[in-house]
Amino acid sequence: MNQGRQDTTAPFINDDFLLETDAARDLYVRHAQPMPIIDYHCHLPPRAIAEDQRWENIAQVWLYGDHYKWRAMRSNGVDEAYCTGSASDWEKFKAYADTMPYLLRNPLYHWTHLELTRYFGIADRLLGPDTAAGIWEEANERVREPGFSARGLMQRSHVVWVCTTDDPADPLDAHAAIAADNAFAIGVYPTWRPDKAMAVEDPVAFNAWTDRLAAAANTVVRDYDDFMQALAQRHARFHELGCRLSDHGLDTAYADPWRAEEIPAIFRSIRDGASLSIEQQRKFKSAMLYEFGIMDHARDWTQQFHFGAQRNNNTRLFQELGPDTGFDSIGDKTLAEPLARLLDRLDRDNRLARTILYNLNPRDNALLATMIGNFQSGPHPGKLQFGSGWWFLDQKDGMERQLETLSQTGLLRRFVGMLTDSRSFLSYTRHEYFRRILCNLLGNDLARGLVPNDPALLGAMVEDICYRNAAAYFKLPPAA
Repeated sequence: MNQGRQDTTAPFINDDFLLETDAARDLYVRHAQPMPIIDYHCHLPPRAIAEDQRWENIAQVWLYGDHYKWRAMRSNGVDEAYCTGSASDWEKFKAYADTMPYLLRNPLYHWTHLELTRYFGIADRLLGPDTAAGIWEEANERVREPGFSARGLMQRSHVVWVCTTDDPADPLDAHAAIAADNAFAIGVYPTWRPDKAMAVEDPVAFNAWTDRLAAAANTVVRDYDDFMQALAQRHARFHELGCRLSDHGLDTAYADPWRAEEIPAIFRSIRDGASLSIEQQRKFKSAMLYEFGIMDHARDWTQQFHFGAQRNNNTRLFQELGPDTGFDSIGDKTLAEPLARLLDRLDRDNRLARTILYNLNPRDNALLATMIGNFQSGPHPGKLQFGSGWWFLDQKDGMERQLETLSQTGLLRRFVGMLTDSRSFLSYTRHEYFRRILCNLLGNDLARGLVPNDPALLGAMVEDICYRNAAAYFKLPPAA
């Protein structure tokens, strides 16, 4: 291996990509690369899996719904018509290709060429204005191949379990169809995402969602007890279909003091269409987070908390395009004190489920990495987890910082590893990206004498982080 100098004759994505030492490459090839993938948090549409979706061209599978790419294109002066608008698929692809030379040092440059190499077999040239037409034609030939479908891409990526992200009011028909299909061997399970059950800032939207929840639970929600019973019924249905994780997208933790008798009255007010005070909103959110924690603990689930997104900052384009279209950023709300209160209350009541904490603001790395140490307990190794780099942090620097911080304050070898957090069936290369970064970190440590020269010890650590820890931690049902 050339160390410190890139082989100019090799493709950009080559065997040594991100691996700076022979030890790193050995760890990756022997221990990381062969491990299956457990994608325990993603946003893949379950109906696409149930129906084994296919696409007409690379733009449809690659650019549709990808707000990472849209943000980059907008930053390059690309008109919205070529991101989410009416331009043709070829025009959108060409606009992204034209943006590529300006993406050097952005993680999209790595991800793009990993995906072109792994899924389209295109490694002999870089994507750019001059190569766009040829890559468009060659990639579209691959898209038309029999195995290039939602299920085919998952199988090709060596995926064994996938956990999607699902609203409690979702009827879960697609998940039921997947569960009934014994011919598909990959486990695909819902994840309980009850954010809208806490979204009491907008009484009209909250009440409309509550009506959908009631319909899904085949009941009527008149009061708070009805509301909680409907949620409990849906929680049970999720469990029946293999759900073993919840997920909460929060700007911060909510753990304001509240009394049991206050919450039904607050619920009655909003059900009557009244706007709540900030204090009432916070009390209701705090109560719901606690109740959800109890539900998860009772069914031996893992709860996930994603903190720190400031969403929908561009009012004009939010109104035009809706959420999740690339107008979110890092928030900076206070987190430590309310998070400690939330976890402590559940722990005092002996109802703290296995928990993964993710931050979006990098300033909170050490906060979360040290917070989890306060509530670790047997018999679960790594019961609380400092989650992998998320969203704006799921790139090389963000992953390295997360690994370093966890290493310095906790037990890296107990880490449950990477996820895609993606809506794309081509994002499994993020697991490869993470695994290469992990092996490179350990290889560099070995070269500097910071870890022992014990291949078996280091190899077992890599395999644990890449697969075995997650397989044991989440207690997912066996796949078909």
